Amino acid sequence: MKLHYAPTSPFVRKVMVLLHETDLLDQVALNQVVTSPFAPCADVQAQNPLAKIPALEREDGGVLYDSRVICDYLNMRAGADLYNRGWDSKVLEALADGLMDAAVLATYEMRLRPEDQQSQDWIKAQHGKVLAACTALNAQWMPHLEGALDIGQIAVACGLGYVNFRHPTLDWRAGNPALAAWFEGFESRASMQATRPPEG
Repeated sequence: MKLHYAPTSPFVRKVMVLLHETDLLDQVALNQVVTSPFAPCADVQAQNPLAKIPALEREDGGVLYDSRVICDYLNMRAGADLYNRGWDSKVLEALADGLMDAAVLATYEMRLRPEDQQSQDWIKAQHGKVLAACTALNAQWMPHLEGALDIGQIAVACGLGYVNFRHPTLDWRAGNPALAAWFEGFESRASMQATRPPEG
């Protein structure tokens, strides 16, 4: 298998954490790419018409894209149990992916557009989605987060890690003490330490 990836993407990190947790990392060749909405990577676009990462080439020539699809496939391939709570695992993953989407969109606005063309209202709206997700996680999802490892936990941790990485002044911890404490513990896992995004 070959994974097209960039180490700063939270969606890629979710896949990478899963690879570490399921001991599949040595079965995947990693192809690091540089890509953006304004300058898509040709290698990625050849595999995924949306030119998004991650994209996973299978041995049979098929290609999987969207981190949820890739994670589901790898979980099955490993014989793992990361969707062990059925719809709850999937709904939590979707909430975390929505948090990532909002954080990435705010990042694009702040890093890819000239400062005089940036919309502060747009950035504020995306930050609002991140904070709303964190409030919901703290209020409704802590029993799940504190249970057996699953894809929802991995996705939430990668989403919060990305917010810390790209939006360090966004105080998602305020009013969410249980979530903040959980993240501090989860972040210490070897899989999370091995996939920390590089600075820059």
